[in-house]
Amino acid sequence: MDLMIKQIELKTDSLIRFLVYGSLLAAVYYNSHLQMVLWWKMEDYNYCYLIPFIVIYLLWEKRDALTRIPAQPTWVGLLPLAFGLVLFWLGELGGEYYTMYLSSWFVLLGLCWMHLGWKKLKVIIFPIGFTLTMFPPPNFIYFNLSLQLKLISSKLGVWALQMIGKSAYREGNVIDLGFTQLQVVDACNGLRYLFPLIVLAILVAYFYRSAWWKKLIVVLSAIPISIFVNGLRIASVGLLYPIWGQQVTEGFFHDFSGWAIFMISLGVLLAEMWILNVIIPEKKPGKSDSFDPPSRSDEKECREAKTAPGLNWRSLLQSPRFITAFILLAATAGVAQTVNFREAVPISRPFKQFPLQIDHWEGQLQTMEQKFIDGLKFSDYIMADYFNDSGRSVSFYTAYYESQRKGESIHSPSSCLPGGGWVSHESGVLNVPLRDPKNSHVRVNRAFIQKGDSRQLSYFWFPMRGRVATNMWEMKIFNFWDALTRRRTDGALVRLITPVYASESVASAEARLQAFMGEVVPVLNQFLPQ
Repeated sequence: MDLMIKQIELKTDSLIRFLVYGSLLAAVYYNSHLQMVLWWKMEDYNYCYLIPFIVIYLLWEKRDALTRIPAQPTWVGLLPLAFGLVLFWLGELGGEYYTMYLSSWFVLLGLCWMHLGWKKLKVIIFPIGFTLTMFPPPNFIYFNLSLQLKLISSKLGVWALQMIGKSAYREGNVIDLGFTQLQVVDACNGLRYLFPLIVLAILVAYFYRSAWWKKLIVVLSAIPISIFVNGLRIASVGLLYPIWGQQVTEGFFHDFSGWAIFMISLGVLLAEMWILNVIIPEKKPGKSDSFDPPSRSDEKECREAKTAPGLNWRSLLQSPRFITAFILLAATAGVAQTVNFREAVPISRPFKQFPLQIDHWEGQLQTMEQKFIDGLKFSDYIMADYFNDSGRSVSFYTAYYESQRKGESIHSPSSCLPGGGWVSHESGVLNVPLRDPKNSHVRVNRAFIQKGDSRQLSYFWFPMRGRVATNMWEMKIFNFWDALTRRRTDGALVRLITPVYASESVASAEARLQAFMGEVVPVLNQFLPQ
């Protein structure tokens, strides 16, 4: 009876810790993880709904192994816990959700390590690591990956059609079949098959009783398999379009073809595992349990742990590891809920006051479709075409963000142009001299792009509270630091584009673009907060 009472007290102690830590983690990560679940509604991330149930099953499968190994609490777990809290503040200040997700994972890892010890943690390290697959990637990585996969899928689709003798021509992510044009949109980028196939490959490799390098091959091969099969799917649309028309790009056929390529990809993975075993057979079957058999001393410790005096609130509050973790999480939750580290900074002057006459440049205001305004989530913008005395133009676009909160950050134009069929011949960072006494020069991204016979020269840069960034990583670093030291994350994107006319050289177009930039930057600085 005494043994049963002590075991109940131990379970009660574990339940108390679970409830306390669960409440603190909910207070710290509720908003970010609520957004994560909302993103799961996107078709690219629908598979994430299954990840928690898979993790629960994987943990349940290890229940006997966990019972046989005694807990050995250690302070080592404080390292990933502290690192996770550092990531939390970086994500909170910099406005990046994925950093918050990684933060919650490291905190969970640290708590388990502190209270279970390494031997026990090693048994469940795969289920804990598998939870990483339910975190949607950062937006700027997602958009760039989506664009590249669309371009690759378009190339593969055109190649497959040409291999069977069909006439097909590609311009960006648009496939010209002669009688019609097919655009490889986001729904066909392959991400909604690539991500779940990688997750499935990880699971298959986990249960695959073989050498680690074979498992690694299976996981890595999921990427080219998914991309190649998705390219064949796009080719099938071009092949069947003359027969069934628009029906093959929507409705039942579209959904069925997506399911079919996923099953084909899975079949290829299974065939790959069989081939690996045939070519290089295993001498000994591997073990699915990744833990060391308990020694006699471990068994003795486990028995002593089960018969040790049960813990209650008083003894729990005397546990230094519990107290330390509790203070760190409670302080983080309290500061995060009560202190506003980020304030929105309104634009100095609204862009509706931006002059359309700048020296000898005369502007014509342009408008943006509402769906793009809703998607870009900026606070204010201006888009206008300016013409010089010779009638040659420069397209001017600036979007201002009062606060780059999580999910509301600047979208780089470098991820848009290739999708429209524009090919970059020259790109890099350039220092453009200015006549403005406050700014002797501005560092910009320069790109000379071409689409058929059309040529354009483009500059773009990111004014960031008196600084200039030229890439997304640099912009994130500025956001982290300025949110901490200045309580600001406002910023802007500036983009200039001029055509390279048939009768002129690139150097002439560059001179025109820099001349306009020299006139417009001093005016723009009067509108952007410094």
